Amino acid sequence: MSSRFLPPAFDRSRPVVVIAGKAVYPVLTVAAVRRAGIPVRLIAFHDETRTDLIESFPSSEREVIHVGQLGRMLKAIERYEAGAAMMVGQITPKRLFHGLKPDLKAAAILMRLKRRNAETIFGAIADEIAGIGVHLLDARAFLDDQLAGRGWMTRQREKVEQTYLDHGIQIARECARLDIGQGVVVRKGTVIAVEAFEGTDEMLSRAGGFKTDQLVFVKTVKPAQDYRFDVPVFGLRTLESMQQSGIGTALLEADNVLMLEKQEVLRRADAAGIQLFGFTVPA
Repeated sequence: MSSRFLPPAFDRSRPVVVIAGKAVYPVLTVAAVRRAGIPVRLIAFHDETRTDLIESFPSSEREVIHVGQLGRMLKAIERYEAGAAMMVGQITPKRLFHGLKPDLKAAAILMRLKRRNAETIFGAIADEIAGIGVHLLDARAFLDDQLAGRGWMTRQREKVEQTYLDHGIQIARECARLDIGQGVVVRKGTVIAVEAFEGTDEMLSRAGGFKTDQLVFVKTVKPAQDYRFDVPVFGLRTLESMQQSGIGTALLEADNVLMLEKQEVLRRADAAGIQLFGFTVPA
């Protein structure tokens, strides 16, 4: 198995360290790396990473740390003699404000950051990993088959005018450019809800409170997305949130948004009458 997101000089003989956040994304990544026949090691986080994923590794091939223990993370990566690492899966956003337990290494980074948000913090961590000679891979690597496709991926159930779809894409792209969020909900040219720090599910819930028809959810990426640690995802939980909120259409940026457990997502979306479309933007 290969992946178009791997660098040309990728060394398949050396371990890939998966730095695993929440939910199923890290589980799918680890499984894909294993299927590719590449050695894999795990760095997990207390109260974040799934227990079953942690237990799938022998103790000699896993390290479980608190969010903020950057020095310990870097030492583990070096101990595993890794050739590459991947940061996959979300860390609970509120931990950036509450419950963070920074060691001296992490505290030094936080002190020098003028802006503290997910992008600046994880970008600084990525630089530290690169500083020990380990290549941080594109977080889409090994999951090529899980990306949103182009065009309609499910049956069309509700007709929405192209003008309104184009408007939703335009608003989502502009919000992403301004680093507000990567998702919006629109209806017939009106912006209903914008995703910010609270995340996608909460935004969808707010939009559903209007209890109206022809709501369209749009998920996109930033113009200069850093795919080493920031990949937008659409999975079963998001699909369930759409269903609960009465949102019948989702537009996902093709080749950039990960549809975790894609085949099951498409099956359930079709069964629920939710239509999914993969859009592209001009280069």
